[in-house]
Amino acid sequence: MTKTAFVAIVGCPNVGKSSLLNKMLGQKVAIVSSKPQTTRTKIMGVLTHDEIQLVFTDTPGYHKPHNKLGEKMNQAVGDSIGGVDACLFVVEAKGDVKKGEKELLQKFKSLKVPVILAINKIDMLSDKEELLNRIVQFSKLYDFEAIVPVCAATGEHVNEIIDEMDKLAFDSPHFFPDDTLTDQPERVLAAEIIREKILRLMDKEVPHGIAVSIEKMRERDDKDILDIEATIYCERESHKGMVIGKKGAMLKKISTFARQDLENFFQIKVNLQTWVKVKEDWRNREKWDEYEDAVNEMIAKTSTTYAPWHILESVDKKYARIKALKIVIHELEKALE
Repeated sequence: MTKTAFVAIVGCPNVGKSSLLNKMLGQKVAIVSSKPQTTRTKIMGVLTHDEIQLVFTDTPGYHKPHNKLGEKMNQAVGDSIGGVDACLFVVEAKGDVKKGEKELLQKFKSLKVPVILAINKIDMLSDKEELLNRIVQFSKLYDFEAIVPVCAATGEHVNEIIDEMDKLAFDSPHFFPDDTLTDQPERVLAAEIIREKILRLMDKEVPHGIAVSIEKMRERDDKDILDIEATIYCERESHKGMVIGKKGAMLKKISTFARQDLENFFQIKVNLQTWVKVKEDWRNREKWDEYEDAVNEMIAKTSTTYAPWHILESVDKKYARIKALKIVIHELEKALE
């Protein structure tokens, strides 16, 4: 009999939730950087082994919101906890219990959800006494199904976490095909990979006011090449200059590293083109996520080989008109060949 469990991976920012998800799946589906709140949306990963299917939701870090985006990120955490079979609560091996962690524990208690505690980054501890103190510290606050010390970076004890979650699976048909890795559209994954490179390469320079939208993503008919066009949105003109860099050096570096990861993920040669635009204060626009999802979905469902979408990367009308004419001429010439 097949079994399934839906598991929400929750915790404060930068404790290693996405790293742990990627290690369990054996493939990167969630981006990782040293910046807090790297994950902005609920990323779903699927692990099927033997007769058991574990469906994970990697949530944004639970934190004090400073804008509308932050509020939506916290809402995503709350939504994920409700309606799952279990929670994987990730904390760091060092430090005191954070305010956000105490709030999450209260949510667990109110929902009476089974929780497995993963104490991550045990490689940072100098002696076992620290780990024992951490276990006692959290054991007093909640009756966990299991407590597993783990290192997401090396994979140490990751299989033990999977074993503990297997115990919480219930008799059920699998909800996804056994070879499914994630429910995220390819465009979303591509955008997240590019955003990860920005956060990693510009760790101290550009804040979280960065978003990436995939304007075009299509495999060529005549060659094994995936064409991807992406727009990077900044909140300020000064940030745009930093992302582009001197003579385009930083943008080129971002694109190079992103292309390498994209090729590894999609297993195909990638032709990546990137542009940078300013969209002031976009994080406080309540409908931003819905707008971006709608645009991506519309393009994905309506762009065809014989009638593809062409995104004009411009706010200048004259430039856009010239670019549109060039595209028309190019397509006509191609059709007449």
